[in-house]
Amino acid sequence: MEFGFTTAAYVVAAVLFILSLGGLSGQESAKRAVWYGIAGMALAVAATLVGPGAGYWLLSLILIGMGGMIGYQLATKVQMTQMPELVAAMHSLVGLAAVFVGLIAHIEMGRVFAMGEDERKALEGFAALLAKKDGVEIAILRVELFLGIFIGAVTFTGSVIAYGKLAGKVDSAATKLPGGHLLNAGAGALSLICLVWYFNTGGFLPLFLMTLAALFIGYHLIMGIGGADMPVVVSMLNSYSGWAAAAIGFSLGNDLLIVVGALVGSSGAILSYIMCKAMNRSFVSVILGGFGGPAGEQMAVEGEQIAIEADGVATALNEADSVIIIPGYGMAVAQAQTGVAELVRKLRAKGKNVRFAIHPVAGRLPGHMNVLLAEAKVPYDIVMEMDEINEDFPDTDVAIVIGSNDIVNPAAQDDPNSPIAGMPVLECWKAKTVFVSKRGQGTGYSGIENPLFFKENTRMFYGDAKASLDKLLPMID
Repeated sequence: MEFGFTTAAYVVAAVLFILSLGGLSGQESAKRAVWYGIAGMALAVAATLVGPGAGYWLLSLILIGMGGMIGYQLATKVQMTQMPELVAAMHSLVGLAAVFVGLIAHIEMGRVFAMGEDERKALEGFAALLAKKDGVEIAILRVELFLGIFIGAVTFTGSVIAYGKLAGKVDSAATKLPGGHLLNAGAGALSLICLVWYFNTGGFLPLFLMTLAALFIGYHLIMGIGGADMPVVVSMLNSYSGWAAAAIGFSLGNDLLIVVGALVGSSGAILSYIMCKAMNRSFVSVILGGFGGPAGEQMAVEGEQIAIEADGVATALNEADSVIIIPGYGMAVAQAQTGVAELVRKLRAKGKNVRFAIHPVAGRLPGHMNVLLAEAKVPYDIVMEMDEINEDFPDTDVAIVIGSNDIVNPAAQDDPNSPIAGMPVLECWKAKTVFVSKRGQGTGYSGIENPLFFKENTRMFYGDAKASLDKLLPMID
């Protein structure tokens, strides 16, 4: 009866998770989708607590309460600008959990196999599942455990490095140790040898050596990826965490963990592929950490950056008929989305055609800009994707770039040696006038100079984006 209830609850939870993923594909349905996910997770946890082999309820409830309190504190204190690194940190915890669960399952397997026949009959839960396995099933279980720990370890250290790069604690430039990809290949070969070793012996040593190799692979792969590509990395690590969970689900015989892990893994992989296509990157090279550095000497940037004050920007906007706004991470840092939304309302009230152009990797997390604009109550119908709006720039009077760098960098098209060469970008320089809201003359997160800032039709509106908008808004009549 208990098993039947748990299975039914898992099916309902899986359906809720699928509905949650489906709803997250649209801004209008995203809030409802989050509640589907919350309900599904609550049901899954409850079903697990009362399911077969359940025990240690008091300890479980204490740990759930502690985790919930920590999660609540993080959710209330973390700023929107810190969401990318928070997501990376959460991925690292999923990977670490997969490693711990896999190692504990290995220890439990050894304990059960050392028991006598009578002792095995009295076992419950995962231990009872182990006791019923034959030789072939045990061999398969070893492979499942091995893969779960390997993917989890790669996810853990990779996510820690991604967090460090996103938070500015680790240099965002692509960095490899002497030997480069050969070190990754060597660690991969060692892991493969350990797989064969563990498959045949079931000993702890090959599992331990593989864990160390996998931890190094995760570290070195992500260190070798430059800052401009970090949104893809976050999506990729999301996929890794899902596959780690699915592999451990097979080991534990937990159907829901398999389903949820597969959902997360496949959706993360699909998103990574879409983003790689948007950035003109090879999906395989992302997985192998093989991109992010220039292939040769980059083109020199000529000209000078010409500054403009708020009154000059206001004059151009008052005279313009069409305006396209390009938001980026700088807007998030300055918390300027509310000011941007107010500017849009004022311009639209004057009958001007105002739209937003969103690059697939704007910000440091997929959908980062969409969330900020939705938070500021910007109408969904004027928020356009790159492919929908890129051809409209030549017919646009004013393009406003707020805190973006790489996604509006013409070097992606003009300089074959640029680290972002071939990456599709928003061609805002084709507008009649371009205003760039930027703190100073420094480069963006990836450290790449932007020729856009030196073009004749570009004017630099220096200063904090929020403060600049506060000066500009009263001048829009």
